[in-house]
Amino acid sequence: MFFSVVIPTYNRKPILEKCLRSLEQQVIPPNSPIEGYEVVVVDDGSTDETVGWLRANAAALPHVRLFLQDHQGPAAARNLGVEKATGDTIIFIDSDLVVTEVFLQAHAAALVEGTKRLGSDRLFTYGRVINTCNFDDPTAEPFKVTDFSAAYFATGNVAIARHWLEQAGLFDTRFQLYGWEDLELGVRLKNLGLTLVKCPAAVGYHWHPPFALSQIPNLIDKEIQRGRMGVLFYQKHPTWDVRLMIQMTWLHRVLWGVLSLGGRLNERTLAPLLQWLIDRGKPQLALEIARVFLNWYNVQGVYAAYDEFLASKA
Repeated sequence: MFFSVVIPTYNRKPILEKCLRSLEQQVIPPNSPIEGYEVVVVDDGSTDETVGWLRANAAALPHVRLFLQDHQGPAAARNLGVEKATGDTIIFIDSDLVVTEVFLQAHAAALVEGTKRLGSDRLFTYGRVINTCNFDDPTAEPFKVTDFSAAYFATGNVAIARHWLEQAGLFDTRFQLYGWEDLELGVRLKNLGLTLVKCPAAVGYHWHPPFALSQIPNLIDKEIQRGRMGVLFYQKHPTWDVRLMIQMTWLHRVLWGVLSLGGRLNERTLAPLLQWLIDRGKPQLALEIARVFLNWYNVQGVYAAYDEFLASKA
């Protein structure tokens, strides 16, 4: 098999450098089913020095192929990456993911074993993603309970035969705001009968800066965007499972309404507590507490977008 690692990126130059260097350090044993690999980077209209850095360091990144597009979002970027890829097997990762040296081999071994076990390539492998804010040494982070994911198809770390993506129809480029474009494609792949095969040996370390109060406006905006894209997801797949995923149920409305005291526990009222935790070296705990009001914003965003949708149909 020939791997095409597809990476969309937008203004993430510092961590992208680590991401791409980790992919250049892959160890592929002589008996590996991997015949070769490429790294297809799609720059989604970055305004930092991403493109200049990639071009200046092309000799040090021999597996990288760079393509450019205007800022259209990750769905369009991933579709362009698949279109330009030469491999028969696609691996999706995000540009803020740093992988171990056995990353590609682990996916390959799991794909081969899964195909033998199922008697078909109607599957994809899902690697482990570990969240970290350690920029200097991201791979030092241990796996935590909060790193567990029950998602069926999340593009942070998956490998899949290219023809299944093409048969499913690739990503829906109407998902231009934050969220859901990968899980929506996952619904279509599930309808094709693909099996998720866990691949914990294919580890990616997802870096993000330590939580700070200055990030809250952007996080709130993302939750509102995620709510709007969730309604698009539900329009395409009006099922109870999707309603649960996008938090468009009375249960979620009551849960986050109660936990946030009807929105009274918010970015303003909780700011002193969050800053106190950050000052004591507990930014992750502060973020988990902030998720109470972030989820409340998400649920509010979902229902606001759904009301707009219903009004447009009236």
